[in-house]
Amino acid sequence: MADTSAPALLVLHAVRLRGMTTGAEAAARFGLDADAVGELLLDLEAYGRVSRASFAGTSGWTLTDAGRAEGERLLAEELAATGHGPFVRERYATFLAHNDRCLTACTDWQLRPDGAGRLAVNTHGDPVWDGRVLDELTVLGGVLDTLSAELGLRLPRLGGYGARFTAALARVRRGELSWVDRPRADSCHTVWMELHEDLLATLGLRRGEEPGV
Repeated sequence: MADTSAPALLVLHAVRLRGMTTGAEAAARFGLDADAVGELLLDLEAYGRVSRASFAGTSGWTLTDAGRAEGERLLAEELAATGHGPFVRERYATFLAHNDRCLTACTDWQLRPDGAGRLAVNTHGDPVWDGRVLDELTVLGGVLDTLSAELGLRLPRLGGYGARFTAALARVRRGELSWVDRPRADSCHTVWMELHEDLLATLGLRRGEEPGV
């Protein structure tokens, strides 16, 4: 049975997952009403949970330390109330079993051995090399699709990652090569890393605490 998350949790969580986001982006992340999210962000700002920030020509909302702590409290309450903790932990272990494969594939998309055996920037002139990487990403997309679908049946906010990853990969195959690892866009790498952060936040873990999950 699926359990729907509260709006305040979803907004705080959207800001956490994106790092810095506009109100419209936060609303779109979980399919919320944009006006309602805008008002909620102002309330959260008044309570010191979020603040406005600018960086490298972009601006938006970011979590404060208090906002991060509040988000983690709400996530922990949700997980305890739904009873889905053991299931999410099992699926997180499955995710971790494939994590290094995804990171390696993204690195191989960026770098490849040159004629002297040294790593050099991948100029995407070798279709065999790139084809191997895309085949690996396709397999990983299938893994992500299954994981996200299973998780989304319990907590809908954990769904959709597989479709986003597949959409990015389709763009790559159409010639938009940056969609493997393009930052601040729904690239393959961004989607994979976002699910990692989502699972960490949901389980109340920090990076580096993977053993013992």
